[in-house]
Amino acid sequence: MSFADAIRTCFSKYATFSGRARRSEYWFFMLAITIVMTVLAIIGAVLGAGSIAADPDALAEGSLPAGVLVVYGLMGVVSLAVLLPTLAVSVRRLHDTNRSGGFWFLNLIPGVGGIIVLVFYILEGTAGPNRFGADPKGAPVATAPTPAAV
Repeated sequence: MSFADAIRTCFSKYATFSGRARRSEYWFFMLAITIVMTVLAIIGAVLGAGSIAADPDALAEGSLPAGVLVVYGLMGVVSLAVLLPTLAVSVRRLHDTNRSGGFWFLNLIPGVGGIIVLVFYILEGTAGPNRFGADPKGAPVATAPTPAAV
């Protein structure tokens, strides 16, 4: 799955928690979110640094420049916009490894929880269909070997 296909798929399945998601779908979507948020953070930092350099007392007064507030507000809007698709693709990724979406709540355990779930996201999905649906790679269903003709 390509980068653009992964983003398109995640937004088309905005709140679909059933089914399975390939590793590429999950990781490309996470990469896209990271890129967008990093670019916005850099823009906010540049605007903030330029404004503070022009008026060093503004930061001491506790006021942020309007441009910085707009950028950080935009970051909040983007975060809210991708919250549901991020949760949905995370659950579908867990389904691909034949785990319930409830395993996502391991993220709430400080320290090791996030690491455990990260390992689940990295693992290869179940080959063939599992209890959550067909293989998203379209792998053929395993059949019994046929006896060789003699």
